[in-house]
Amino acid sequence: MRDCDRDAVLREELANIASEIDMTSVDPAADLRETLDIDSMDFLSFVTAIHERLGLAVTEIDYPKLATLGSYLAAKLP
Repeated sequence: MRDCDRDAVLREELANIASEIDMTSVDPAADLRETLDIDSMDFLSFVTAIHERLGLAVTEIDYPKLATLGSYLAAKLP
């Protein structure tokens, strides 16, 4: 999958969680929880959706490493 396709999937899943935010304006370096004002359950829903759509398995220990949109794009994805 190309990076632009991954970005689109990530932004789409974030939009499912924080529909009031314009996902095209989200800075890839910004902390997702702060920027989108999402709680831990929303974050878990996002991680689960990414696993289902992209096959990216994220363990709880890795959550802090994936705090930004850019970190998801840089992660090892299929």
